[in-house]
Amino acid sequence: MIHVAAKVALAPLLYRQARHVRRTVVALPEPQGARRGIEGSGARPLRLLVAGDSSAAGVGTRSQDEALARPLARALAARLARPVAWQLVARTGSTSAATLELLRSEPSEAADIALVVVGVNDITHEVPLPLALRQRLHIAHWLQAHRGVRHVVFPALADMGRFPAVPQPLRWYAGLHANRNNRAQARWAARHGGVSHAAMEGVTDERLFSEDGFHPGPRLYAAVVERLAAHIEGIVRRDGSCSTDIKHFREHS
Repeated sequence: MIHVAAKVALAPLLYRQARHVRRTVVALPEPQGARRGIEGSGARPLRLLVAGDSSAAGVGTRSQDEALARPLARALAARLARPVAWQLVARTGSTSAATLELLRSEPSEAADIALVVVGVNDITHEVPLPLALRQRLHIAHWLQAHRGVRHVVFPALADMGRFPAVPQPLRWYAGLHANRNNRAQARWAARHGGVSHAAMEGVTDERLFSEDGFHPGPRLYAAVVERLAAHIEGIVRRDGSCSTDIKHFREHS
C-alpha cells in the first residue's frame, strides 16, 4: 500500500520532520471553564458525554464556551427543542487506549449519546489501525455497559494533510493515514450496532486553525459543531433517545 511504500522511501526525512514538529509546535493549554452543565430548559434532557483527546477538550480556544462540548450541547438543544445535559471527559495526548483508561478513572454520569474524539494520537504514536479500531470498540462497549450509552459517535479525523504546522512531505503522509483511518472507521462502524462514523469532508480549513497550526481555532470548532449536531440530531430523531428527569442531573452536578 502507498502509505507503507512512502514510509520506507521517506522514513529518515519523515522522522526528522516529526521530531522537529514535536519540538517546535506551541503547546496550548486546555481551555478554562466548566466541564459539565445544562443547555436549554425543560424536562427530559438529552444526556451528552464528550470524551477523547485535546480536540475533545477544546485546545485552540480560550474557554469551553467556544470549544466543542458546550457549543455542541447548545446547538443540539436548539435543534431538538429540549435541554441537553453535557459532560466532558478529555485529556490532551490521549490515544484510543488512553481514552478508555481515562473514562474508567474519571467520574462521569450516565449518558444517552457519547461523542468520542480520538485518532490523531493513534497516528502520531504509530498505533496499528486494526488495534486502534479494536480499542474504540472497547470504548463503545464500556460506555454502553457502564454509562448506559445508547449510541457512540466517532467523528472522522480532520484532514491532517492540511495542518499548517506540519511540513511537507510529512503533512502529505499524515493526510494519507487520516484518510485511511476515516475509510476504515466508516466500514467498521457500519458493522457494529450502537456506533456511527460522522463524516467531516469539507470541514477542515487551514485558515481557521489556532496559533499552533495543529488544533482548530474557534471558527473551525464552530463548523465541526454544526456538522456533529446534524449527525447527532439524526440519531436522536431516528432512535428516540431520551433521558431521565433534569432534576437528577442537577442533583449530581
